Amino acid sequence: MDIPGIREKLKNDVRERLGYGREYTDEEVTEVIGDCILECDELRLLPPSVKRCVGKEVFDSLRRLDILQSFIENRDVTEIMINGHRNVFVENAGALSRLERGFDSEEKLLDVIQQIVAGCNRTVNEASPIVDARLSDGSRVNIVLPPVALTGPTVTIRRFPEKPVTMDGLLAYGSITQEAADFLKTLVRAGYNIFISGGTGSGKTTFLNVLSGFIPPDERVITIEDSAELRLQGIENLVSLETRNKGPGTEEITIRDLIRSSLRMRPDRIVVGEVRGGEALDMLQCLNTGHLGFPS
Repeated sequence: MDIPGIREKLKNDVRERLGYGREYTDEEVTEVIGDCILECDELRLLPPSVKRCVGKEVFDSLRRLDILQSFIENRDVTEIMINGHRNVFVENAGALSRLERGFDSEEKLLDVIQQIVAGCNRTVNEASPIVDARLSDGSRVNIVLPPVALTGPTVTIRRFPEKPVTMDGLLAYGSITQEAADFLKTLVRAGYNIFISGGTGSGKTTFLNVLSGFIPPDERVITIEDSAELRLQGIENLVSLETRNKGPGTEEITIRDLIRSSLRMRPDRIVVGEVRGGEALDMLQCLNTGHLGFPS
């Protein structure tokens, strides 16, 4: 049974029925997909479970993130890596595996990429081939397009736990001792500046979120990030700032710009998600003014 061929035929049938005259709701698209499946001779003798699976794949391809959607919905998936449209790798519960199925074409992968960046008001194209973005659930996305990426469009999606990790959780995992946790709590409460460093995937953002739990709830906190990932809990007076790429009719807004602006917002603390370039000088100047924070 040529399921990929049947899936492509169904997508074409659904597109023809929908046309381009107006916007359709998800319910209307689902109904049309169901009608097309009922009329599909190739699927007539297959079990209902197979029909449902094919229908979901068609819906995800037309309205969601195609083959990525089922992994985005799976909370056990912690990382998704796309090296060109044929090579997709998924880390599930710490185990890395390659998918048997890739995207149908590079054009389809590029469509998904544009859907992702449009959702957070970012732009990526051949002239500006590198961008950081995020999904609606807060997952971090890094995208690199050709000609910079020689193997084709490259996408890396970092997932975050549905429930934020707490210091109690780190203690339960054995990741930190009670003595160290108490010491860090004292430093944060006392307003010390704390720098967090480490390799990719080492847990810098997770640890930064954990430490934020020690910030007194009555303080005004400004967060500054390339792509919003921090989930500060229990802080009412919170301002979250995010950089912006340069685009048609819009100027680039960098971490340096946001740091300078944040100093005029009467912050009690400034939390900078990442310091990698020229913003390091602004960060040092910020610390010299007496503002508190812990950039990673």
